[in-house]
Amino acid sequence: MEIIAGIVIGFMLLQMGIALYNLRHPYTLPPSDEQIIRQTSILIPARNEEKTLPLLLNDLLRQSHLPLEIIVCDDHSDDRTYAIVNKLTAVCPYLRIFRSEDLPAGWLGKNFACHQLARQAQGRYLLFLDADVRIGEVGIGRVITLAHKLQTGLLSVFPRQIMLSAGEKATVPLMTYILLTLLPLSLVYKIADQSALAAANGQFMLFEADSYHRLQPHWKVRSEAVEDVAISRLYKKAALSVACLTGIPDISCRMYTSRQEALSGFTRNIAGFFGGSLILATLFWLLTGWGWLFVGLAFSWPGLLFYFGIRGIIRILVARTCCQSIHVNLIGSIPQQANLGSILLCAWLNRKKGYQIWKGRNILNQKQT
Repeated sequence: MEIIAGIVIGFMLLQMGIALYNLRHPYTLPPSDEQIIRQTSILIPARNEEKTLPLLLNDLLRQSHLPLEIIVCDDHSDDRTYAIVNKLTAVCPYLRIFRSEDLPAGWLGKNFACHQLARQAQGRYLLFLDADVRIGEVGIGRVITLAHKLQTGLLSVFPRQIMLSAGEKATVPLMTYILLTLLPLSLVYKIADQSALAAANGQFMLFEADSYHRLQPHWKVRSEAVEDVAISRLYKKAALSVACLTGIPDISCRMYTSRQEALSGFTRNIAGFFGGSLILATLFWLLTGWGWLFVGLAFSWPGLLFYFGIRGIIRILVARTCCQSIHVNLIGSIPQQANLGSILLCAWLNRKKGYQIWKGRNILNQKQT
C-alpha cells in the first residue's frame, strides 16, 4: 500500500513542479511589427458558425494593424454562415469566403477545409483560427511578431477559456489542467528534436508559409481527429521549430456552451493529450482522481492533508498560468475529475463501436461524410 501511495505522491509532486515551471517561464510578447502582420493570411474553417463567426470577424476588423487577407471556408454549413460572411465582403475588400468542395474519402472535414484555405492563401504567415475565438486589439499582432522573432515553423496558442455555465466550469478546465501539469510548454520550443514534447491547439495555429506548403501538414494528418497535436509531432520530426503559449488575456475562446457539448468535445480528443493512448489517459485519471484513497490508507490524516494541500497548490498554479479563476479551479476540481471519468468511459465505448459524431459527421470513420 505504501508503495502505491508513494507513486501517487511522487506523480503529484511532478505535476506541481511542471505547473510551477509553466508559471515561471512564460513567453514575453514583443511589440507588434506592422510589416510582419501585413504579410499574414488569417484562415478560418467554419461549419454552422453563424453565432460565433461574426464576433471573431468584428474583432479582426478592429485590429490596430490589419492582415494581408482574411479567408473563410464554409464547410457545408446548414445555417447562415455563408450569407453573413458574404455580406461583409462587400464592405471589407480583404475578406472573402468560399464554399468547401465535397469531402473526399479519407479526410475529416476541418482538415480538408484548412487544406483548401492554405491553397488559396498568399501570406508569408498562415494563421488558422477557429470561429469561436475572440481577439483583443493587439493580441494577434504581438503573437505573429513573436513567431517571426523565434523563427518558428509553427506557433500555437491555448486561448484563455471563457466559461459561463456551471457545466462549462465543471469540464473545460480539464484541458489546461492536463496540459500544464504534464508538459513544460517552453521546452516544446527549446528542445526541438523530441516529438514527445509536442503540443498545439487547433483554435490558434500560426504557420510559416514556406515550410507549411513544403510539408503539407493538413494533408498528411487528413484522417486525424486530433490534428493539432499530430501536426505538432509532424513538425518536430521534420526538425521544424514549434512553440506553444498560454495565458494571453487578449486571445480567448468560449469553446463549449454546456456540459454536454464539453463532454462530446473532450471525448473526441482526450486520447490526444496522452499520445493517442486511452490506457495512459485512464491511468492519469486513476492516479489524480483516486490516489487519495491509497495515501489515506498508508499515511492516515497527515498524508491526506499533505495530499490535498499539494492538489490545491497545483490548481492555483494552473489557474494563474492560463488566466482562469482560482475559485473555479479549486471548487470545480471534484466535478471535473468526475467528468473526466465520464469522458473516458464514452471514449472507450466510442472506440469499441467505431462511432463518434462531431458536427454531424462520424469522425472515427473518416470515409463517412
